[in-house]
Amino acid sequence: MRRRRILSYLLVIWMTFLLAFPLTSAFASSKVYHIPIHDEVERGLHAFLERAFKEAEENYAEAIILDIHTPGGFVNAAGDIAMLMDATDIRKIAYINKDAHSAGAFLALHADEIYMVPSGTIGAAAVIDSAGNAADLKAHSAWVAQMEAAAESKGRNPIYARAMADVSVDLPKFRAEEGNLLTLSASEAKKVKYSNGTVSNFQDLLEKTQLNGSDIVPIEPTFAEKLARFITNPIIVPILLSIASLGLVVELYSPGFGVPGIMGLSALGLFFFGHMVAGLAGYEALLLFIVGLALVVAEFFVPGGIVGIFGGVLILLSLILAGANMMQMIIAIFIALVVAIIGMVILMKFFGKKMHVLNKLVLMDATTTEEGYVSNVNRTELLGKVGTTVTPLRPAGTMLFGSERIDVVSEGGYVDAGKHVEVIKVEGSRIVVRRTEEEMEE
Repeated sequence: MRRRRILSYLLVIWMTFLLAFPLTSAFASSKVYHIPIHDEVERGLHAFLERAFKEAEENYAEAIILDIHTPGGFVNAAGDIAMLMDATDIRKIAYINKDAHSAGAFLALHADEIYMVPSGTIGAAAVIDSAGNAADLKAHSAWVAQMEAAAESKGRNPIYARAMADVSVDLPKFRAEEGNLLTLSASEAKKVKYSNGTVSNFQDLLEKTQLNGSDIVPIEPTFAEKLARFITNPIIVPILLSIASLGLVVELYSPGFGVPGIMGLSALGLFFFGHMVAGLAGYEALLLFIVGLALVVAEFFVPGGIVGIFGGVLILLSLILAGANMMQMIIAIFIALVVAIIGMVILMKFFGKKMHVLNKLVLMDATTTEEGYVSNVNRTELLGKVGTTVTPLRPAGTMLFGSERIDVVSEGGYVDAGKHVEVIKVEGSRIVVRRTEEEMEE
């Protein structure tokens, strides 16, 4: 009886402990995060993966499956993503769901395990510049070394990683003779241990990795992250800045503030929004832009030009600081300026537009005759009239027309006072006279 009572007390204490401190880890299923790496590898993708990895770590995920289908992308973005992958202790599985080329192959090599669909491929990882040409020797050497290091860090033979990026490696049995890059099929990758197995679909992958009982957490980029990935693409950046510059230039030639100005400011707003969401730009870049824009506007009210120049420099500096790569941003800004200059030339030469904003800075009105302005009275009504010289004309002098004295100039030589003269020409204030025929006959 006493023993039963003691056991009852212990059971009550144990149940109380379980209610107070539930062992959720014992009952909850493990979490597996399913994260896509699709389309191009760029800095916007890094921002998305940074959020996904952080969420996986906070929820003590058992594994991260990277669903890879990409033609490649930008080396600097791939390097940052690789660092992100190496920094987490969570099990990382690369699921090559078709192609992992270039930067995609590089990221797959940083995973702990690689699985491929039967039609999947991995390789073709030569580094190229923005024009599509082979990179210089310095960039090429650094990229090849990074590919080899990625393979070695996971215990894979680095020769195949090198062959993916260096055409000098000769592997004829894999169609990668000297001069060609290596691209491995699913079966070939498994043969050289660049793949842990071939799977038919995602469910098959879960079974082979013994994760089929886990709670799958799919992570998709938000609308803002998708927009940021699009905006921060190095091809889109110069287009966006060109739209901004062209819109603002057209606005300068338009009275008031309208659609072109809204278009230009909206393009700049999208530029900063995308780069801030992607983690490329901070508030300091946006603040510099706002200050620069304020100084440019202030130039309309403060004479001298220095304030406007300083504002323009701040705007350019803010754009450069917001970009992922300084040289790429300088090129993008240069393209935008060229587009703006071409737009100005077209507006002035072909459409005859005038920069209305200069009306606030420069006196544009002219006191022309067409506008109704004259410097003196034009006495054309005197033509053919006859008057009498009051003073001798040598050749200038004064004549009397009725009761009005008028300064005149003789057509020829000397004309004595008291002679009759006829007005033959009026040129502004210059009135030309000649002696009448009667006077000449005398």
